Amino acid sequence: MSKEYKPLHFIGSPIEVQFDKEPLHKKRLPCPDRFIWDEKLFHVEDKIGEWHDYSRSGHMTHNMRPANMSKALRRGSWGVGRFYFRVQTVNGQIFDLYYDRAPKDASDRVGSWYLYREMKKTEDG
Repeated sequence: MSKEYKPLHFIGSPIEVQFDKEPLHKKRLPCPDRFIWDEKLFHVEDKIGEWHDYSRSGHMTHNMRPANMSKALRRGSWGVGRFYFRVQTVNGQIFDLYYDRAPKDASDRVGSWYLYREMKKTEDG
């Protein structure tokens, strides 16, 4: 039997994250240890999975030469992409959250964290 996860519901809300140890790099962040959503604190018990999406959207899809684009899709480029984490909280809930590397504006050049969706574990086999 393999474990699979299916979306329970979409959330799409900004969250505040906390780390036990401050990350070294502001644009390549690890999975947080805690996050605050809807004024509630959620402690991450386990990181179930992690993946990256370095694709470009909108006007950014055409501003790069093809050779550079293939490298950027593998490694990312400044301000483009998302780091996704599937986590299980101490209370047993499973969430997908992500760090969007796009800067907020010229004066605040860090990205933002979002709670993407709540997941449900299913058994297939």
